[in-house]
Amino acid sequence: MKKVVVIGAGAAGMMAASVAADRGLHVTLLEKNNRVGKKILITGKGRCNITNDCEIEELIENVPTNGKFLYSAFYTFTNNDVIDMFNNLGVKTKTERGKRVFPESDKAHDVANALEKQIKNKKVNVVLNSQVDKIISKDNKIEKIILKDKKEIKCDSVIVATGGISYPRTGSTGDGYRFAKSLGHTIIDTKPSLIGIEVQENFVRDLEKLSLRNVAIKVFNSKNKKVYEDFGEMEFTKFGVDGPIIKSASCRMKDTTKENYKIVIDLKPALDEEKLDKRVQKDFQKYTNKKFEKSLDDLLPQKLIPIIINLSEINPETLVHQISREQRKFLVNLLKNLTLTVKRYRPIDEAIITSGGVKVSEINASTMESKLVEGLFFAGEVIDVDAYTGGFNLQIAFSTAYLAGLNC
Repeated sequence: MKKVVVIGAGAAGMMAASVAADRGLHVTLLEKNNRVGKKILITGKGRCNITNDCEIEELIENVPTNGKFLYSAFYTFTNNDVIDMFNNLGVKTKTERGKRVFPESDKAHDVANALEKQIKNKKVNVVLNSQVDKIISKDNKIEKIILKDKKEIKCDSVIVATGGISYPRTGSTGDGYRFAKSLGHTIIDTKPSLIGIEVQENFVRDLEKLSLRNVAIKVFNSKNKKVYEDFGEMEFTKFGVDGPIIKSASCRMKDTTKENYKIVIDLKPALDEEKLDKRVQKDFQKYTNKKFEKSLDDLLPQKLIPIIINLSEINPETLVHQISREQRKFLVNLLKNLTLTVKRYRPIDEAIITSGGVKVSEINASTMESKLVEGLFFAGEVIDVDAYTGGFNLQIAFSTAYLAGLNC
């Protein structure tokens, strides 16, 4: 019987092991932690956004790094297949704003437990607290696995599903990159992705924990070229900004030590400058005999008002009817273009995913098998593909793992 070893019991590893076991193969799933699915438990803030219920082409569009590499994977095991799989495993799902799909229970552990139940039912040999030291090939063909405790496991195929280097406390410590490199693969430089961003402006400290809904952002590089825009929710932190649209923006930003980025926030995207100006004039009429600092209560969250006043350079003590047209126009422009200067990403151990990984041109997109070593397969985040928030990254894990399990 053909022997397959899967390294890493996250979403991709459990999926790959399940599919391989379905084919009647002898499957051993190795996990360095004391339980499977550890990272799943913290995805989606503990709710686990399992996929996105959009068209396949839209899935690909939401993978800014090597999306086209995933055509075969996404069409072979679709987002509908993911939903059906979990429904069949007893996990009812629901679709929320942005077509994001969650378990009805809002509990990530239901997702992890379902995948664990599936591999147990398919008699996958799960070995916990087991750390791989090396993958050994002979004549460019997989021969065996050597564990840290020197134990050897002979096998015909290996599926590397070790994740990236984000959330290292869950076991994602870059082992897969080391294995791939030792077998001749190129590793594209890794960086944090889907992560909060630190900015230079000190005023963000005063805005810590302030969440903004229905705002728009644009990200510009040092040549003032727009590299990303989005609409939705964000929040201020002690260090800068975070939240869904900021995390997605981080996917489109390169090395912040080599490129200077700025984030421009439109606080009132539903109104163009002309309409916003009229809105401000209306508020100014209402508060005409009040001080400027008391005139923005209807327009902005309380925490943001002193910051905007300071940036507007209008004396807060000025009576509203004394504010000039030029000052008002400057204020309106500020509300449409609140600009933050990017300093750097937050530390990679806070990142949801890792950008970079095993070079896709060295992997067969139809099978997930290495083009360099026969019997070596890759699945999930270890590959140089990463997507925006919204369930796309877990779909990548499930689809690439399905192909690996089907072809190993």
